[in-house]
Amino acid sequence: MSRLSLGAFVSATVLLAGCSGGLDALAPSTDITPKLAREIKSKGFNQQDAVLVRIFKEESELEVWKKKASGQYALFKTYPICRWSGKLGPKKKIGDRQAPEGFYQVDMGLLNPKSQYYLSFNLGYPNRLESALGYTGEALMVHGACSSSGCYAMTDAQMAELYPIVLKAMQSGQRSFQVHAYPFRMTSANMAEHAGDPNMAFWQNLKQGYDNFQSTKREPKVSVCNGKYQFNKNFVEDPESPLSACPAVVGQSDMVADAAPATREIVMESRITEHSYVDGGMHPQFREQLKRYGAKSFSAKTSTRKYPVSRPEAALSDPFTPAK
Repeated sequence: MSRLSLGAFVSATVLLAGCSGGLDALAPSTDITPKLAREIKSKGFNQQDAVLVRIFKEESELEVWKKKASGQYALFKTYPICRWSGKLGPKKKIGDRQAPEGFYQVDMGLLNPKSQYYLSFNLGYPNRLESALGYTGEALMVHGACSSSGCYAMTDAQMAELYPIVLKAMQSGQRSFQVHAYPFRMTSANMAEHAGDPNMAFWQNLKQGYDNFQSTKREPKVSVCNGKYQFNKNFVEDPESPLSACPAVVGQSDMVADAAPATREIVMESRITEHSYVDGGMHPQFREQLKRYGAKSFSAKTSTRKYPVSRPEAALSDPFTPAK
């Protein structure tokens, strides 16, 4: 190799490394590792089992459920969320840093194995209801790298498990999987704690879906009409639009949970609890690590590309400490 061509080769190699971040920036494996395969088997599941994902902001937790032979889902694993941005409540407009709340359907086209955030899947925000309400925004994802601007950010190591799990399920016949994104675990006590919040009517609607899954452990049929989510209802015809009146229901809906009346009673009897936000949340175990190692070292531990944690000062604060 001539001196000129050797120099060009070295320069090109350096340039490539600078642009791509080196070997760590290569597309990560999307295969289920032997270790993960053993964990799946040890918990009584198959790799091919259908999946369902639930997300809870206040607790900063993401659950993966897998479908059993009975047709019911069982909890496979709960993952602590590294970072989410905004505050409790739905996302309504682009740039508000809000992580979405609602019911989403993720198909194969929403999976991204070459994400700049290691691996990711798009929630599909805005869904049909959100679009009808005029909500705006795009590319709201669950992804690696502990950095969020409206997304649910996990560590790269967590996504190295999550992504192969959902991918395998869809490769095995599940056309899409549901994601239920909630502000918190929607128990009566938690609803009461957030009494008076302007999002309460919306959260009462979400709680119907939450209660339905809690009771049946089956994937709910989600429809939208009358400006709300409807669960397990067989309408005589498809609703004209998410904002139109709901058509008549055929027969008795299967295990429809209507939590709104009970929730209203609890809310009326409870005091209003306000929370002070800086920006979003972080699971306590990650907050402790961030405090211990500092932002730079923490980023290196959570991201193969050492992607900076978003707004570390805000992440160190507890957004759910009642305002004084």
